[in-house]
Amino acid sequence: MEAVKQDDWQTVCTRDDLVLNSGVCALVGGEQVAIFYLPDTDRQVFALGNRDPIGKANVMSRGIVGDLQGQVVVASPLYKQHFNLETGACLEEEGVFLPVYDIQLDGDAVNVKVAG
Repeated sequence: MEAVKQDDWQTVCTRDDLVLNSGVCALVGGEQVAIFYLPDTDRQVFALGNRDPIGKANVMSRGIVGDLQGQVVVASPLYKQHFNLETGACLEEEGVFLPVYDIQLDGDAVNVKVAG
C-alpha cells in the first residue's frame, strides 16, 4: 500500500492490516516503526521504533505483548527485555528506550506522525 502524507501524519496501513494483540512493521519517514494493535486497551494502537537497542536488530514488531507490573509492554524476541508501549522505556535496563511515535486510528486508516 502506498503511504499518503497529510500534514505531518502518514497513513501507513488500514486497521485490517493490523494483527490483533500483536505487532506489524511499517516504514515511516525512512524509519522502521513497530505498530501494535491492542483493541482492548484505551489507546488501541501503539508505535515504537522497530530496532532493538540491546540486540541491535529490527525485530520489535515480532515481540510478544502483554502486561507486566501494570504496564502494557512488548518483550524483545532477542533477549526478552520488556519495553513499555506508552513510554518506550526498558523495564530491565535503566536509561534504555525505544523511540515512541504518535499514532492514531482515523476510521480504518492507521496514521503515524512523521518525525521532523
